[in-house]
Amino acid sequence: MGTLSQELWSPIRLTLELAAITTILLLVVGTPIAWWLAWTKSRWKEVVATIVALPLVLPPTVLGFYILVALGPQALGGWFGPWFGMRTFAFSFEALVVGSVISSLPFMVQPIRNSFEAMGRRPLEVAATLRASPWDRFVTVALPLAIPGLLTGAVLGFAHTVGEFGVILMIGGNIPGETKVLSIAIYDFVETLRWREAHILSAGMLAFSFVVILAVSLLARRSGRRAF
Repeated sequence: MGTLSQELWSPIRLTLELAAITTILLLVVGTPIAWWLAWTKSRWKEVVATIVALPLVLPPTVLGFYILVALGPQALGGWFGPWFGMRTFAFSFEALVVGSVISSLPFMVQPIRNSFEAMGRRPLEVAATLRASPWDRFVTVALPLAIPGLLTGAVLGFAHTVGEFGVILMIGGNIPGETKVLSIAIYDFVETLRWREAHILSAGMLAFSFVVILAVSLLARRSGRRAF
């Protein structure tokens, strides 16, 4: 590959790696949160739901700033950084993963929560009469019925991670091969008046966005719900 090809492929590879890791973590973290929000009667339910939804309305630079502070050497980064051989998590790929999980969490939780609520309690009650344990009911009944929501959440979480800019710039900066993902690369090309490279990456993002919206709409149609 020439220099130009490497400049284009490096952020693409890094972005896909970041999005894949983030999506897996979002499924692991977001599914139990969605389950709890769907069925709990706790008075803290709406408070937790509001905290989860904050990234939807909070300016990315504000969210990125507080994540940057939290990952700094005087906070969580100082406590956990030495375990990973780092003084701080900030401006590292690990920081991008943390920031991406937080900023994309509502895009994963809400579709899954909607699927859990849509199936109702009846299937779980029937499974309980057959002496299925709570874990068995969750794994063999709830999760299969919630597959449309899980797929929608995975697609939206992956897509949001690919397109995130503000949070990524705040906590990761612009380090080639380390934190320079697609959105940052496009910004960098435009800033240096390299329009051809910016066009190539932007066109790819445009096509990707179209596919994502179409996929989510088809998933919603199959499950009998509106996507937007």
